[in-house]
Amino acid sequence: MRILIADDDPQLVRALRITLAAHGHEVVAAPDGTAAIALAAHTRPDLVLLDLGMPRLDGVRVIAALRSWTDAPIIVVSGRIGSADKVEALDAGADDYVTKPFQIDELLARVRALGRRATPHPSEPVVRFGDVTVDLAAKEVRRADAPVHLTPTEWRMLEFLARTPGALVARETLLKDIWGTEQVADSGYLRLYISQLRKKLEPDPARPRHLVTEQGMGYRLVLEE
Repeated sequence: MRILIADDDPQLVRALRITLAAHGHEVVAAPDGTAAIALAAHTRPDLVLLDLGMPRLDGVRVIAALRSWTDAPIIVVSGRIGSADKVEALDAGADDYVTKPFQIDELLARVRALGRRATPHPSEPVVRFGDVTVDLAAKEVRRADAPVHLTPTEWRMLEFLARTPGALVARETLLKDIWGTEQVADSGYLRLYISQLRKKLEPDPARPRHLVTEQGMGYRLVLEE
């Protein structure tokens, strides 16, 4: 089973990685909420272990983002012990809540229990904004029910944003995903392709409502105006 650990405590992540790997699991890890959403979109984990108090994007917002496209079980592993925090996380879509510090045997038992119902291939989402429908399984885009042709690079950019709707995607993340390198520093590539996407998908490309630039940081797909 592939398990995503989202936690900014490197010692805890290291201990969990070793323990889970020893029990036959594949482990991927993210140090903050934004990275967790992006990594989940690309690795498609069968189960998520998630801290609430993470940098960049808090755990409850991560849960809400994941629940927009996957039913993979989410176990919150947090130092927050208040009932309000637990209720908020469970209402957002978490399946279980474990408080720190915890017994590793108990956590493993919960992983096994939830892992029994984890689907190996979560269903692909269909994302809608404005009059646009993005079918991630069929790799199709329609606007007002008419097909929209995208180039392969335009599709990859839109797909990345559509898998994490509402979340900020950093320029560096997009450059690495699309061009396969962290050394590309010229974000002119991104401006070019986001401009082309806006021409094809936005009601008014000069004043985008959905494909939004976060100045100096990256881009965000906003589903609702």
